[in-house]
Amino acid sequence: MNDNVEITVDPGPSEAHFSALWLAAWGEEWTGDLARILERSLAHLGAYDEGALVGYINIAWDGGAHAFLLDPMVHPDYRHRGIGSTLVRHATDLARQRGARWFHVDYEPHLDGFYKACGFRPTAAGLIAL
Repeated sequence: MNDNVEITVDPGPSEAHFSALWLAAWGEEWTGDLARILERSLAHLGAYDEGALVGYINIAWDGGAHAFLLDPMVHPDYRHRGIGSTLVRHATDLARQRGARWFHVDYEPHLDGFYKACGFRPTAAGLIAL
């Protein structure tokens, strides 16, 4: 991972910084309510390079044993430097420390190798688009 990038737990990024990263990472405008999401999260992590948010991960949870990795993203200019896997590793440890017993993630097929390398194993799941 880039030596200048620092991982921060529960940084509470500003809506503007989060929105800029979302646009760069996903190619679409952020339309959510970050404050509302974060108040329901078990934790979240930010990757910062000299104060700029370049990576992010949210850990949602069910209030009990299950935690969920949501909205993982790394700015395109910072990809393939180990930031994503570092965020996932820190998120896994943090979820465990905060009481979760299971850590779930949904992902698209092209990310299978990445998530397997991070320690996730495939399971059957269901989805309804609402």
